[in-house]
Amino acid sequence: MSKRIDWKALGSILSPLKNVQFLARPAITESLEPRVAAPNYRGFHLNAWDECIGCSTCQKVCDNAAITMVKVPELPDDPVRGVRNLRPAIDYGRCCWCALCVDICPTASISLSREYVHTCFEEEIDSYFMLPREQGMHGKDYGKGWAKSEDADMVDLHRQPMPEMEPEARADNFDEIVAGYTRQQAILEASRCVQCGMCHDACPAHMHAPEYIRAIWQDDVEEAVRQMYRSNPFSHVCGRVCTHRCETACSIGRRGEPIAIRWLKRYAMDTVSHERVREIVAEQKPSFISGKRVGIIGAGPAGLTAAFDLARQGHKVTVYEAQSEAGGMTRYGIPYYRLPPQALDNDVDVIVSMGVEIKYNTRVGSDISMDELHQQHDAVLLAIGLQMGRSTRIPGSEHPQVYRAVDLLRMAGAGEDFDVPQQAVVIGGGNVAMDIARTLARLQKQQYGEVKITVLAMEREADFLADPVEIKEAREEGIDILDAKGPREVIIENDRLMGLKTWRVEAIFDEQGRFAPTYDETDEQVHPGDMVVEAIGQMADVSILGDDLTESLEWNRGRIRIDADGRTAVDWLWAAGDMVTGPDVVHAVADGHRVAASIDSVIQTTEKRHE
Repeated sequence: MSKRIDWKALGSILSPLKNVQFLARPAITESLEPRVAAPNYRGFHLNAWDECIGCSTCQKVCDNAAITMVKVPELPDDPVRGVRNLRPAIDYGRCCWCALCVDICPTASISLSREYVHTCFEEEIDSYFMLPREQGMHGKDYGKGWAKSEDADMVDLHRQPMPEMEPEARADNFDEIVAGYTRQQAILEASRCVQCGMCHDACPAHMHAPEYIRAIWQDDVEEAVRQMYRSNPFSHVCGRVCTHRCETACSIGRRGEPIAIRWLKRYAMDTVSHERVREIVAEQKPSFISGKRVGIIGAGPAGLTAAFDLARQGHKVTVYEAQSEAGGMTRYGIPYYRLPPQALDNDVDVIVSMGVEIKYNTRVGSDISMDELHQQHDAVLLAIGLQMGRSTRIPGSEHPQVYRAVDLLRMAGAGEDFDVPQQAVVIGGGNVAMDIARTLARLQKQQYGEVKITVLAMEREADFLADPVEIKEAREEGIDILDAKGPREVIIENDRLMGLKTWRVEAIFDEQGRFAPTYDETDEQVHPGDMVVEAIGQMADVSILGDDLTESLEWNRGRIRIDADGRTAVDWLWAAGDMVTGPDVVHAVADGHRVAASIDSVIQTTEKRHE
């Protein structure tokens, strides 16, 4: 019986002989010169340095560790604006051209080119570590291959909307305007964060925002609170009224809306019960007592932040507060519709729970002297804030119906009675001006049923210091806001205040940047009102220091001169807060951290010298 031949198997044995057919063909050498690839090809990286902010998001997303951020000293480095002088370098020995770096880039500065050949004839290639720029690998434009598109964009540019009261519902009351995020809204908003850390760099207190945002995204609000209290004992307050400079630096905000970092902080603090917050913070209580005593003058954010830190270091801290309640200008200068008192009370209670003692209704200079504080403590911190308003000193400004904004806000916050004007003029373009205007508007609405408030500022509206949302909401509540108006005289007839005369402002500063306003006198207006409120700045009451201590200190334009750590020329006295940095809660918190570290260091060093 004949055996069948397996021609397939035989073909596989003879297959190599097929190569004989190529012997007669001419040789072809492929060009090794760079050349263009098909559209959407994933070639070598391109990076537009003018658009790149050095956020490192591309490095974080790369699973192959193919990206290293390289410092380029000649590029700008501005953490406040959210810019680092870093640029991504690519190790093509590791890169798999997945393009995740392109899809996640917040600024869309990274793309992949259509260039895919890289050779070097003059020297041996021993490194594939390249620093991409817009010019491409060989300085020639081959066009973009894979780039950011609507279909390949992993960045969510749209912020979760924050529920707020409508103007007609809030105009006659002091109920909190902002409702706060729901759990679902908070998790969705937190999911937009790319963890670049720009917010941490920009925050004066360097809050661990990426960590608490990640915890919120993971639905672990207790961990979020734990992360907040690493750097901010005023998390309730800052979750509502912080100037949120972190959001200005947010990389997502380069092409879309920045992460709602402030509102996420508020969500976590409002979600966790107050008792549980106290338990979480108690984890930081010291296991030892140092035996050292620190006296702090002023129970505002700077003083109480320093007290919080020093108590965690085991020191005995006593805070001396002239008012009956703590909080400083956060209590007596911010309206309840922005900051309900219970939120502030919760922050203060957590700080006190760490062992901080607050002596209320104790005015330094009368109830206790600076010398006594010095004798009773190893260090003293002055953190009295800016509780006095500045005057325009224009003719008529001494009239009893001309008020300082901080005085009126304090009276309104404390529930003190004063005559509500039927028509008022507010001078100033900052948040304090908006706060007092909106406060008076609510009182007018309650008493007269209508709002007649005019806010006048010397600056153009684009240069107002007030938050844009404050300006927007003030207008929604019926307040007129006029820019480029310079106050010239308070109009008084028969001892009765009738209004304010202004000239149009042409320029505020001279060529050297000094305050030297110029006016168009032909553009004169009189703004009627039976009250004028000055909201042009604040200052500290340093009379509590006494003559001897005042002479011993060094001064700089009316402010106490301090070193980088907040220490004054008198070795036992430090200064911090609004009186040093100006009115801003988060800056006051940062100041409190700084002086607490300095005080602790000096106390520790002094103790070692005496051992």
